[in-house]
Amino acid sequence: MTTDEKHIEAQQEAKLFFSRFLLEWYHLQKRDLPWRRHRNPYYIWISEIMLQQTRVDTVIPYFNRFIEQFPTVEALADAPEEEVLKCWEGLGYYSRARNLQHAAKQVKELYGGQVPDDRDAVFGLKGVGPYTAGAILSIAFNRPEPAVDGNVMRVLSRYFLIEDDIAKGPTRVKMEKLAAELIPEGEAGSFNQALMELGALICTPKSPRCLPCPVMEHCAARLAGCEASLPVKTKAKPPRPEERLAALVEGRGEHAGRVLIRQRPASGLLARMWELPHWPAPPAEAGGARGALLPEAAALDRLRRSMSQAGIHARPEGHWMAAEHTFSHIVWTLQVYRCREEAALPLAAESRAVYGAAQAERADGALGAQPAEDAPLALFDSGDAAADAADSGAQRWINREDMKNYAFPNVFLKLLNSYFDEQGT
Repeated sequence: MTTDEKHIEAQQEAKLFFSRFLLEWYHLQKRDLPWRRHRNPYYIWISEIMLQQTRVDTVIPYFNRFIEQFPTVEALADAPEEEVLKCWEGLGYYSRARNLQHAAKQVKELYGGQVPDDRDAVFGLKGVGPYTAGAILSIAFNRPEPAVDGNVMRVLSRYFLIEDDIAKGPTRVKMEKLAAELIPEGEAGSFNQALMELGALICTPKSPRCLPCPVMEHCAARLAGCEASLPVKTKAKPPRPEERLAALVEGRGEHAGRVLIRQRPASGLLARMWELPHWPAPPAEAGGARGALLPEAAALDRLRRSMSQAGIHARPEGHWMAAEHTFSHIVWTLQVYRCREEAALPLAAESRAVYGAAQAERADGALGAQPAEDAPLALFDSGDAAADAADSGAQRWINREDMKNYAFPNVFLKLLNSYFDEQGT
């Protein structure tokens, strides 16, 4: 037998060992998770979308609430988007919720409300990529489709000592081909979940637990002593820091006990979600360490002008707290200032007209640029001036009880809860 033949035989033995013992371990050790108690493809689909960039322990209560509120594809498809976002509130990455609802409408219209058992059809759903499609098809329908995410690539990189960069497309294709070869006949759903489970519980990113690993005997990286250095992954470009000034406007008179919130534009970042009003800090004053406070006078002056030009009648009174919100491409550091309402704010419908008029002159594409000191300040800065001018402006005065009616990004949810906690309401 040649060296190459011996290598091929050893690889085949390692593959068979991996599939057999991983599956045995999973059947004995798998966690009792709510989406594993049935093979409803809709529930499996929801769980897989929620689990993207989110820990299992965090997802469980969200999953339970979501399927209680939207128990069927039709229920999700027909729900107002605001209800879907509110139910998703706290999970982050809100485009996942919007894509999920869009795809539910596709399933309702094209497939009679039944998640299709067809590869091309599942791939055609909004927000469903190769991993999610593989998970749905294998777990719900036991189709022999690979489901390769970061956990799975880490396990395969270590077990087979693959030193290719997992951030590159060709490596993912290679991993998907390998994962498909490993699926035992008739066990696609269990095997894919076993791979995910091993990566989540045993073959973790740092300090992998090799001793209780069911496949350690043939793990090439462990045998070579390099398990901690795999997988190889090019570091992503760090998100761009951005300093912002936020206004916590406290109501007076008929608005006493309430604070002002505004709604974001209908498209772009955090579309249609609610927040405290905030604007980019002026660059000349935002230098120095990230998160550092601007000089008090400069910050209060800029915030006063920003609110005035946005039609918000309030006076900044002082710094309250700092907060941070991280996106994939940007990090907001919010310096939040308490402000006192000075005059009754127009009703929301009237406010939209005021904002639209105030921003009309800015609808020439200039919103993406940093405003000069004496220039009108954009209410929003998505980069699309016309959309910003048309969509921005809805505002409400709310108390803590009202928060249940609006969907907030995590950072503003925490800020509002902190404020109402301080007020004892």
